[in-house]
Amino acid sequence: MTAAGEQPRIEHPQSGREKKLLGVRPNVFYLGLVSFFTDVSSEMIFTLVPLFLANVLGVPPAVIGLVGGVSDSTEALVKIYSGRLADRFRRYKALSVAGYGLSTLAKPFMYLASHWGMVLGVRFADRLGKGLRTSPRDALIAASVEPKERGRSFGLHKAMDSAGAFLGLFIAAGVIYLTQRGAVDLTQDTFRLLIVIGIIPAIISVIILATKVKEPPKADQIGVEKIGFRATVSGMNREFKLFLLVLGIFTLGNSSNFFAILRAQNLGNSVLDITLMLVVFNITYFLSATPAGILSDRFGRRRLMMAGWGIYALTFLGFAVAAESWHIWLLFAVFGVYYGIVEGVAKAFVADLVPQEKRGTAFGLYHGVLGLLLLPASLIAGFLWQEVSPASPFYFGAALAFAAMVGLAVLVRPAKTI
Repeated sequence: MTAAGEQPRIEHPQSGREKKLLGVRPNVFYLGLVSFFTDVSSEMIFTLVPLFLANVLGVPPAVIGLVGGVSDSTEALVKIYSGRLADRFRRYKALSVAGYGLSTLAKPFMYLASHWGMVLGVRFADRLGKGLRTSPRDALIAASVEPKERGRSFGLHKAMDSAGAFLGLFIAAGVIYLTQRGAVDLTQDTFRLLIVIGIIPAIISVIILATKVKEPPKADQIGVEKIGFRATVSGMNREFKLFLLVLGIFTLGNSSNFFAILRAQNLGNSVLDITLMLVVFNITYFLSATPAGILSDRFGRRRLMMAGWGIYALTFLGFAVAAESWHIWLLFAVFGVYYGIVEGVAKAFVADLVPQEKRGTAFGLYHGVLGLLLLPASLIAGFLWQEVSPASPFYFGAALAFAAMVGLAVLVRPAKTI
């Protein structure tokens, strides 16, 4: 995009002569493969953490919200720093390898967790790794493709990410079926077995990243001003600042997904049922992510995001009023559509709003808003669940999602991209 009177920015992605894989540049494909194996691992180990805390360690909802919120906020702070670091030194791959490696090293320690404080520590280290890698990785994807390919590229990346989550949860469901069948509560032995199996794909992901992904050839030659460590949101344009404001409103009601899982158990669903519900969630996520990215390339990202936030609001209203098990199955399916529409499209939208030399910083700020506000969002949700009702966090989230949808329509009106 360009402001009035400015010359169009010239993008320098990798060579157009590269042989594409699944319709995208090799870097995008291999980064998608890295995310695929990482999510196989993470879904097996971390998705059931709220049930482990509640069923095995006997932790109350408010503390579960604290664990989810603190770990997510840690991730957010590091994302801001890592994005600026990546822009400063143009070493997107190195930071990505460090981040994925740290998360992989942290996962085995979950096997030893016997207190919620230790769970928090492992989650802290894992989220530290994710925070270190995410902004540089997203900037690496953006730098590897043409502007007209962004929606498709980020969409395919999120689809592969979701496919990994699907496989991880499918494996987890098989393990749960073999070890505890239809029991309502998660057992420690089942959880530990999931950890042992889940470590393997995490190691594979780091190997792929280290051997297959390349720094963009032009990353050090684009001849732009480097971003120093004092760079903040004040250095960004007005439209990006307004987008962060609207995103903040939405995120304050977007509590940790721990509460959707607890809501499913609250309505009497077994651990196996909940795991299969999450499989359904990831199927719809996978099926919608790439088409949503392609549609955003053709019809605009803002419209797709508004539609996604509208679906989110309706889904959270559904979680609030749900009374039967089949309601939760349907809601998780629709929830996956929301993620498929918004996750990749939002990142492509960020890349549209800022110049190439500031994208690492912009992705850091974007992820920072998401993560920093997840702590108060999760604390609010935990308080509402414990002191008002299990339905109240979802009413609150639906209201803020609707407000954010209106804000995006009224306040954020970017110029056309080139």
